[in-house]
Amino acid sequence: MTEAEMLIKRLSETARTAAAAESCTGGLVADLLVQIPGASQVFWGSFVSYTVNAKTVMLGLEEDLIKRHGAASEETVCAMAQGALERSAADMAVAVTGLAGPDGDGTGTPVGTVWIGTALRGQKPNAQRFYYPFSREKVRIAAAEDAIRALLDLATRS
Repeated sequence: MTEAEMLIKRLSETARTAAAAESCTGGLVADLLVQIPGASQVFWGSFVSYTVNAKTVMLGLEEDLIKRHGAASEETVCAMAQGALERSAADMAVAVTGLAGPDGDGTGTPVGTVWIGTALRGQKPNAQRFYYPFSREKVRIAAAEDAIRALLDLATRS
C-alpha cells in the first residue's frame, strides 16, 4: 500500500479531511492523492499558489512576509498551511514551497531546498526543511511524496 493510499484510508477511518497548498510541486500532491479511489470523500482540494501574487491572493499571505523570509522558508510554508486551513473546510493541511531549479531566487538559498509544513485546525503549524540534490522534476516528485508522508504522519498522530 502506498503512503497516499494509507493517508486516504486513515482520513476515511477518522472522518477527517485534508487540503494542500502547493508551490514548487505545482499540483503533484493533489495528483498523487486523487489517483486513490475514495479520495473525493476526504481530500478537500489543493491551492496551486506558484507565484508570490498567488500566495497572497489565494492563501492570504502578506507579500512582506515573503519578501522578508523568501518563498522557500519556514515562515512562508507555515503561513501557506494556515492559509489553506482558513480558506477550506479541511481539518488539516500540508503546504510545500521551495526551489526546484534550475535557478535560485537570489537569496542564497540552494536550489533543491524545499519546506514542507503541516497544520491541524486549532494548532500551530509545523515545518521541516528538506534538501534534494536532484533535477527539477525529481525535486518536485520527492517533495510531493514527502508532503504526503508529512500529512500521513499528522493524520496518524492526531
